[in-house]
Amino acid sequence: MSKLNREQTITYDKQYNQHPWLTGNVDPIPIEKANGIYFYDFNGKKYFDMSSQLSCVNIGYGNEDVIKAVQEQVEILPYIAPAYASAPRSELAKLLVDLAPDNIAKVFFTCGGSDANEAAIQMARTFTGRSKIFSRYRSYHGSTLGSGNLSGDPRRFALENPSATGFVKFKDPYVYRSCLSFETDQEAAKYYLQKIEEQLAYEGPENVAAIFVESITGANGVIIPPDGYLQGLRKICDKYQILMVCDEVMAGFGRTGKMFAFENWDVKPDIITFAKGVTSGYVALGGIMVSKEIADYYKEHVFQYGLTYSGHSLACAAGVACVQYYKKAHLLENTKKVGKVLGEILEELKVKHACVGDVRYIGLFAAVEFVKDKKTKEPLVPYADHSGIMGKIIGLLKERGFATFGRENNINIAPPLIITEKELREAMKIFDEVLEIVDKEFL
Repeated sequence: MSKLNREQTITYDKQYNQHPWLTGNVDPIPIEKANGIYFYDFNGKKYFDMSSQLSCVNIGYGNEDVIKAVQEQVEILPYIAPAYASAPRSELAKLLVDLAPDNIAKVFFTCGGSDANEAAIQMARTFTGRSKIFSRYRSYHGSTLGSGNLSGDPRRFALENPSATGFVKFKDPYVYRSCLSFETDQEAAKYYLQKIEEQLAYEGPENVAAIFVESITGANGVIIPPDGYLQGLRKICDKYQILMVCDEVMAGFGRTGKMFAFENWDVKPDIITFAKGVTSGYVALGGIMVSKEIADYYKEHVFQYGLTYSGHSLACAAGVACVQYYKKAHLLENTKKVGKVLGEILEELKVKHACVGDVRYIGLFAAVEFVKDKKTKEPLVPYADHSGIMGKIIGLLKERGFATFGRENNINIAPPLIITEKELREAMKIFDEVLEIVDKEFL
């Protein structure tokens, strides 16, 4: 346990740490401890963790099952190279295959979401012998060279270079921001699927290895696909022998009330990428689950990809305990129950506040979209904005003990799946108070 006090923590952080996605002169809040759905700074101030950090701490803090599993594993076998078999790696792989659709056969473990998507890119290209990869504009898949170029949001710009080729973007089924009006989900799905088919024709479907989608767009605004969209995408992939890859890094492991988000639409991906909720952030772990067809191919072919910490013993032990806890604590049921309350609150806030253009939610996975004008839907800030307005709003929330994150003109709400209705209502009162300020000072 670190012996640094508050002042030392701040001083050393500013002097020696480079934070991701931030300049080197930031002043992050120094956090001392956490428990349940809360974390605390060194002054004892309590924060509702209303984003599960980066939508990963699904089981909350201080879970004794996971803590005990890691403690026991570190004494038995803290690490073994990926070429060996280990009990926690074997057990977790079986648990995940059993949870996945019946077409899934094997798991390849990584250290997190970025390298999970990197591995999926590599596997899709070597398995199909094709080079092009389709993904959406409003997406985030990671920040390594491949996963960064797979991403669609502005964070990809720093990684785009001639060495990363074959990445093709298409538009999201972002119905709220469509220039067209759709009467039904099926009508919207049909339109967006037709656009994908059209783009495939231009790119040559015989050149496309995979279509990557976040089952539900996460950091870029919790964009929930209209019913029929993922089902139609599965049919398109089958038609052209293209792999369907569902990125479940953020939306998986109970976040929507299902173990995997794509289960809400009864589809079976060829590859599933995962991370975050598999250990709830207690130890870094990610991976890909692959179909029987792909697994059979690699019985005779070498998968040219590897990581020193693939299937790390401590991470897999944490994963086993975490995955088992979802069922033990009935977290999927709680997510549906409390998520219903969250949806009701968000709909009330949408009616009440001029700054709220749209609310989107499924389970405990939600986003609030801010606008200047409800009728025109003019965003509060433009795409790739650097004015700092949204940062100020998130800052107002943190000042009052409501911690979360957002992208563009959206703020995400995704608390730990253990949250109670009482805790949720307490936190959302803070959110309501800040929306009052936004209505008065930012419109």
